[in-house]
Amino acid sequence: MKIIEVESYEKLSLLAADMIASQVLFKPDCVLGLATGSSPLGTYENLASRCGEGRLDFSRVRTVNLDEYCGLTAENPQSYRYFMDQNLFGRVNIDPANTHLPDGSASDMEAECARYESLVESLGWPDLQLLGIGHNGHIGFNEPAEDFPARVHTVQLAESTIKANSRLFDRVEDVPTMAVTMGIGTIMKARRVLLIAGADKREIVERAFHGPVTPQVPGSILQLHPDATVIFTRS
Repeated sequence: MKIIEVESYEKLSLLAADMIASQVLFKPDCVLGLATGSSPLGTYENLASRCGEGRLDFSRVRTVNLDEYCGLTAENPQSYRYFMDQNLFGRVNIDPANTHLPDGSASDMEAECARYESLVESLGWPDLQLLGIGHNGHIGFNEPAEDFPARVHTVQLAESTIKANSRLFDRVEDVPTMAVTMGIGTIMKARRVLLIAGADKREIVERAFHGPVTPQVPGSILQLHPDATVIFTRS
């Protein structure tokens, strides 16, 4: 595992965008695993700028996102599909048919979990998976638990996750309490993993990557990945 500490969020975003851009340039039809939340916003801004300047081509790229809230349609402004369309997909020359997220509005979530796992597998797993990390150590929406979930599954969100995500909603009561997420096993099948974290995540970065591997800190599993990079900021 490579751990890189940088002085600012801007530097973090630039380095993360460099890694993703290099993957696209090296393999134009690569599969990118993508994340939502505040951490990757600067990275996506960098990638969109490079595409707009003609320095990066997403026309053959395929993407799979980590997770989605249960109960939200793709058109809901709080959905992760909407987030990705606004912050990346709608700003680069990617084929919308090549962008994939779990369907949080599916009537049969068990079937949707199986469908999405099969989809990710059919694409050959991500060449590079972008991750953030929660203050409780979650990656994707894999919350602290007794074991590491292997496959795509639904999860009851922890109170701390709901509280953290409430900043994006009008009221904490509006935050969905369930989500569908790639499992730890799914994430670990990515050929390369890139995790980014701001200065407010310093404590959990220390616990996850300098402490024991435990499902109580889900991100700690990345210590066992053969090609994982963590970039975090001092401030």
